Amino acid sequence: MILVFGKTGQVASELQALVPDARFLSREEADLSNPLACGDLIREIKPEVVINAAAYTAVDKAEDDEELAHAINGAAPGAMAKACAELGIPFVHISTDYVFDGGGDQPFSPSHATNPLGAYGRTKLAGETLIAEAGPVYAILRTSWVFSCFGNNFVKTMLRLSETRDTLNIVSDQIGGPTSAHSIAVAAMTMARQLINAPEKAGIYHFSGRPDVSWADFARAIFVEAGKEMTFNDIPSVEYPTPAARPMNSRLDCATLAEFGLSRPDWRADLKDVLTKLGAKA
Repeated sequence: MILVFGKTGQVASELQALVPDARFLSREEADLSNPLACGDLIREIKPEVVINAAAYTAVDKAEDDEELAHAINGAAPGAMAKACAELGIPFVHISTDYVFDGGGDQPFSPSHATNPLGAYGRTKLAGETLIAEAGPVYAILRTSWVFSCFGNNFVKTMLRLSETRDTLNIVSDQIGGPTSAHSIAVAAMTMARQLINAPEKAGIYHFSGRPDVSWADFARAIFVEAGKEMTFNDIPSVEYPTPAARPMNSRLDCATLAEFGLSRPDWRADLKDVLTKLGAKA
């Protein structure tokens, strides 16, 4: 049996559609602010594999709430990993490009030095460190710019704003790979199943959609596919200040995905699917 932490988030929602017979733990069942309890749940349930698709994702709010973010993003995954190590079962964990500082213009490899810019990135990096220290057979899947028809994300925000505006100012100097939650769910399941019989594949992997684009170009693609007219003003990040600094370069080197028979998905195809499900496809 597959045990998934998370039930209503973007990736967890896609996992439910993909593997409906897995057991999904809601916030009421698994309080990630109580890390030890999360580990105890794994020991009690004794699954074949654990996927952690839950996280504190409020990037800006984390700047003022780092203690809670650390409990959920750092200590809880560490406790889960410790329980998985004790039971000898694989653990798959979703992480982020925010563990990097976004410098330069080259894709970050899994082995590249980390240097998070803010609280969110620090707490996610803490989770990665604690997972590795716990010693289970694990796959940490760093991804970026997640979108789907579930939850809050850039695609849904753009569509919502288009209901009341005909001009949008969009940041054009941050570059990354938009990644559908569906593709992440497929990758996580692929890794989880293979790790059961191939523990030597354990490690950190990068997974993001292709091609890399700016937020502004991603926005344009959304409206082209939705068949909606919109005027865009490309702006630099300095004109859109946020409490937490964003990486300017979120490009990820995903070459090692080949070990699992995976490759970077084309986000443009996934975008069409999401817009269709949202009833927003032209």
